[in-house]
Amino acid sequence: MTYVLRPYQQEAVDRTVAYFRTTSEPALIVLPTGAGKSLVIAELARIAKQKILVLAHVKELVEQNAEKYCSFGLEASIFSAGLKQKSLMQQVTFASIQSLSRNIEQLNAHYSLVIIDECHRVSGDKDSQYEKVILALKAHNPQLKILGLTATPYRMGIGWVYHRHYHGFVRGDKSSPFQECIFELPLRYMIKHHYLTPPREVDAAISHYDFSALQSDSFGRYTGDDMNQLLAKNSRATKAIMQQVIEYSEQRQGIMIFAATVLHANEVYGYLPAQQAALITGDTPNAERDQIIMAFKQRKLKYLVNVSVLTTGFDAPHVDFIAILRPTESVSLYQQIVGRGLRLSEGKTDCLVIDYAGNGFDLFYPEVGSKKGDSDNVPVQVQCPGCGFANIFWGKTDSQGKVTEHFGRRCQGLLEDDDGLKEQCDYRFRFKECEACGAENDIAARQCQTCHEVMADPDDKLRAALNLKDALVLRCSGLSVNSLASNEQIIKITYYDEDGASCDEVYDFAKPAARYAFNKQFAKRTAQGQTPVEYKSAQQVIAAQLQLVAPDFVIARKSKKYGWKVADKLFDYQGNFRKANQLSR
Repeated sequence: MTYVLRPYQQEAVDRTVAYFRTTSEPALIVLPTGAGKSLVIAELARIAKQKILVLAHVKELVEQNAEKYCSFGLEASIFSAGLKQKSLMQQVTFASIQSLSRNIEQLNAHYSLVIIDECHRVSGDKDSQYEKVILALKAHNPQLKILGLTATPYRMGIGWVYHRHYHGFVRGDKSSPFQECIFELPLRYMIKHHYLTPPREVDAAISHYDFSALQSDSFGRYTGDDMNQLLAKNSRATKAIMQQVIEYSEQRQGIMIFAATVLHANEVYGYLPAQQAALITGDTPNAERDQIIMAFKQRKLKYLVNVSVLTTGFDAPHVDFIAILRPTESVSLYQQIVGRGLRLSEGKTDCLVIDYAGNGFDLFYPEVGSKKGDSDNVPVQVQCPGCGFANIFWGKTDSQGKVTEHFGRRCQGLLEDDDGLKEQCDYRFRFKECEACGAENDIAARQCQTCHEVMADPDDKLRAALNLKDALVLRCSGLSVNSLASNEQIIKITYYDEDGASCDEVYDFAKPAARYAFNKQFAKRTAQGQTPVEYKSAQQVIAAQLQLVAPDFVIARKSKKYGWKVADKLFDYQGNFRKANQLSR
């Protein structure tokens, strides 16, 4: 059988070949769910001149990739305990990472290329299964090429799995498992060009779950106990939701329901027609799981409920209704879930998507690379004043769509010098200033990147001040600026605590040292760092006071002569203390 790649698939292959002709640095390709990664893998395997290895983390993906390759009349080995085959004989081997990592001693040949499917699971941990396999292969070929494919190159709590993007910006740091994203295809392109089924997102007019009060960890995950407690109070909502799911399913072929916890999944499953539904969790035995998936694909089952196990490596093109009953703070995970229903299938015109968990994501949101935070946060574009790069950060907008606040730290633009070396733009929207040398550092830094001095922990500063009888700590909720009546070149800044307390600070703009000190702290932070200015007069500061960013905390000490005197200000605070107007910490 012959096959013709779609234009974007051929471009992905061509970019891979061109990239590896010049370097052996690990590369990554981003293709949305349903874009046909297996075809890209098959073509790269077909044109390879030496042995290659294709890795996946579940047997379903190993089997799918191998079947696609072999369907074109090509031969391949399979190394997977779950598929009851352990062979490395052919030039191309499709393998389970778990099985191969337990048989490292068999990797005793020269391989030219390793392809990792769902490569966002690669962490870079030296003790990981992927790293063990790669090290074993590099012992026979130090110039081993490594290519990753994924629809979601970002993982909550870990970050981006690649460092540079071919469009000229930075994502992860230099220690990321993959050095460069060499090709990326947006989901919108796939739908616009009819390579995927268009989603029909419906805001169901019934009760939704409200998970906004729950605290997630750095991975964007919520604890099962917290979710179970919340869901136990919403049993009526669950019943109403499932009644609507069944009603909307009448003209649908396959329905996937994503539940929050195992307890919740069992409750959801209990409301479905027994002969038409099945439930899969992480505890479902492999044989039973395989039977359920096969029955669902053969349309013997209409409803499939799952808990965090069918977001990747699952292919049932007839699915045309996705019901989301679980929370997530990850754009990528949301897109993966919806992607289960976007594959093309005969007779399928759209995929109904209903988010009963109130996640509030637009399916076409770009991945921002951090937790969403407040439910009303949206991706906003922020231009770097330094290099002009258009960054995408979480932020807030007004009714006209104007950015009123953003939470970006550093510009993600990638700058190239005359020698072709690429470095990330060093402009920081938020920063911690080193008290020893004045250099700007990331707000979470503990050591200065310039002079390597240990930087003071802001929590330590706050604790020390709170333990002093002659110190005042303001949770600063705002500031005002006025000029002194006696001298218009002297401004008085008043900092306000959320409870009404305040203290003042003065700057004499007739003195260069005072101007420098003011600009050092306030100028670059003007308008959230989007429009930094150099203030040269008191009148200029007063005119722009609404654009000034107030510190998060102000520490003042008692002075016999002046009363409360500002001793320190903490900007861009990250720590364990609650900031002004936050409900909790």
